[in-house]
Amino acid sequence: MDTDFRATCLTDILRMYRNYKTLGERALAQVADDAHLHVQLDAESNSIAVVVKHLAGNLRSRFRDFLTTDGEKPDRHRDGEFEMPERVTRAEIMRWWNEGWATALGSIEALTPADLERTVYVRGEPLLVIETLNRLVTHAAYHVGQIVFLSKHFASSNWQSLSIPRGMSEKVGQGSYKQAFVPPGR
Repeated sequence: MDTDFRATCLTDILRMYRNYKTLGERALAQVADDAHLHVQLDAESNSIAVVVKHLAGNLRSRFRDFLTTDGEKPDRHRDGEFEMPERVTRAEIMRWWNEGWATALGSIEALTPADLERTVYVRGEPLLVIETLNRLVTHAAYHVGQIVFLSKHFASSNWQSLSIPRGMSEKVGQGSYKQAFVPPGR
């Protein structure tokens, strides 16, 4: 790969991770009742707290010692990430969130363009760094989407759009994908 292209890819990958972190935070901030962080819509779904716990566990495991150890760390207990024997506080949920994202972003920020073609391992499977980063941002996006869905459900009519609000497409005009979107009136 061309060095300039690798640098552009790395910049875009970092932007995507930061954008999903911000999107999740903006959704979580709209959950006014902390009890809603622990609500399961049905027996097969996860609460916001469980989704955050799992995503944070995944980010910490995959990105700790990213280039030098397997992404599935021996101290990770994935199944336990889906258990919530007792309710935790919003502060604890946000601590999980921040620790997971700090680990991921710190590791990505430390990468060089040449690192994108290195090989890392996830559960013993060899993958190029760029493949792993893309795989992991997809996983993060999936779970951030769940957080947004649940947050919107609980906020109901108080929900503030995280993108272009309904009926506002014509008024928003053109912007840049490379800049964070801020809905009109904010």
